[in-house]
Amino acid sequence: MGRGDQKTSEGSMKRLSFLNRYLTLWIFIAIFLGIGLGATVPGIAEGLNALSIGTTSIPIAIGLILMMWPPLARVKYEELKEIPKQPEAKKMFGTSLALNYIVGPLLMFALAWIFLPDNVFFRIGLILTGLARCIAMVIVWNTLAEGDSEYAAILVALNSIFQIVLYSFYAYFLIEVASNWVSPGSGTEINIGVWEVAQSVLIYLGIPFAMGIATRYLLLPRKGANWYNDHLMPALGKISLLALLFTIIVMFAFKGEYILNQPFDVVRIAVPLVCYFLIMFFLSFGLSIKMKFDYPRATAQSFTAASNNFELAIAVSIGVFGIGSLVAFAAVIGPLIEVPVLISLVNVAFWIRKRYYGPDGKALSKAV
Repeated sequence: MGRGDQKTSEGSMKRLSFLNRYLTLWIFIAIFLGIGLGATVPGIAEGLNALSIGTTSIPIAIGLILMMWPPLARVKYEELKEIPKQPEAKKMFGTSLALNYIVGPLLMFALAWIFLPDNVFFRIGLILTGLARCIAMVIVWNTLAEGDSEYAAILVALNSIFQIVLYSFYAYFLIEVASNWVSPGSGTEINIGVWEVAQSVLIYLGIPFAMGIATRYLLLPRKGANWYNDHLMPALGKISLLALLFTIIVMFAFKGEYILNQPFDVVRIAVPLVCYFLIMFFLSFGLSIKMKFDYPRATAQSFTAASNNFELAIAVSIGVFGIGSLVAFAAVIGPLIEVPVLISLVNVAFWIRKRYYGPDGKALSKAV
């Protein structure tokens, strides 16, 4: 890359950094705007519900797809095949799978019982959320925190496969069997088909993945790396941020009236969720530093462990218990809490990098 191209790239990064610097503010404005619309505009929730096919909300699906497409277009797919060959790959993937499919679900199950022992519906909503491992918004959090895009892409692909295979079994075991162990008679019969899970994965991950791959392989060879990285990616980055804000507004508008009318219920659900996000994030980062994973991969792993596939949890909750159920309400609160917490953790990740990593992205010896 020449000197002029390098300056262009640096200028693009500075503009992107300026937008990201105030993203927390834009997100909170979007949250309040969504709540305001949901509470003051008559029939807005019903109107948004009408824009659905089955349990899939068209506005949220469009927002999520446009939000994920730019980061997935940035992934260097041509380098993915080299990652599993690296010496530390097995250790990284093994750690990620353990966090996502042993620690995460069991932690949310425990927190649901600790904080909501008297409300079976809220408890089930939280458990369903904890079982749904992130395949969507983690791509955005990882990109904002300057994590490894290629590693994150592999992790969300693995999560997609494991969710299709394990979600139904886990839901049955934790909600019907394990709950009976904690409190005899509290188990709730639940029936979740594999297709419901696969459909969510195909919509919320398959479509933006296909768009990202097509964008990279069609435009990069024709336009060149400089144009693709210095012009297209910054432009698509703005689309991703706007789509994120749009999605947040729609999600909060769905339940704006309920949030204002029943704030105590929101707080009761929010407390275990905040505990979950913080525990999973710091546990994952701590393990990553201990195992000497570099910052980009530690970041990808930590945000993947701390995030959840709320689209799947909401779709399953609505499909099994109904859109007006308290289970669905608890599932909807998940992303409403996750968004501000995870965007705050982006800044925490930068602090961790400054404190525990060197300029090369490798963990400092004093942090191990």
